[in-house]
Amino acid sequence: MYVCLCKGITERQLRAAIAEGNTEFKQLKCELGVGSQCGKCVPVAMAILAEENAKTPLYYEVA
Repeated sequence: MYVCLCKGITERQLRAAIAEGNTEFKQLKCELGVGSQCGKCVPVAMAILAEENAKTPLYYEVA
């Protein structure tokens, strides 16, 4: 699915960029250009970002 029509960014590209460590929206904007033109993709991109960030734990267990 296309998330950003202006830049031609797909959901798969967005998730891959997040998996590579771009865990903040401004990083995604710099890396992919998402949300840099009309801005209509921002809510969907933010939802995908939140979903992906929720998959990673915020803490590490100490042995």
